[in-house]
Amino acid sequence: MLAFFIIFAITWFLNLFFPWWICILPSLAVGALMLDRWLHAFLIGFSGVGFAWFVQAFYIHIMNEGILTGRIATMLQVNSVENVLLVTFIVGGVIGAVSASTGYLFNSAFNTGTYNQQ
Repeated sequence: MLAFFIIFAITWFLNLFFPWWICILPSLAVGALMLDRWLHAFLIGFSGVGFAWFVQAFYIHIMNEGILTGRIATMLQVNSVENVLLVTFIVGGVIGAVSASTGYLFNSAFNTGTYNQQ
């Protein structure tokens, strides 16, 4: 649970100042240093970055009264603001899951010398 909050908080903070891909760094580091199973790394990375992106997208949606998300929904032809927020969560989640899994697998490969599937 601590790993989730670390990924969530650092990703949320870094995304305020840096490009979208900065979320890879905290989830990669947490996956390498704190997580002990591949599935945990995948799920915690997915949920941590996904929720951070969702919270920021929802905050932007509230602050500009849905104008931006409505236009993005029209542009992507999803016809719903909720679908735009869902797509934002999923895209961020996939990025976080892949980077946390990569961090765990790098740590596993370099610490034991072999791939450690648990």
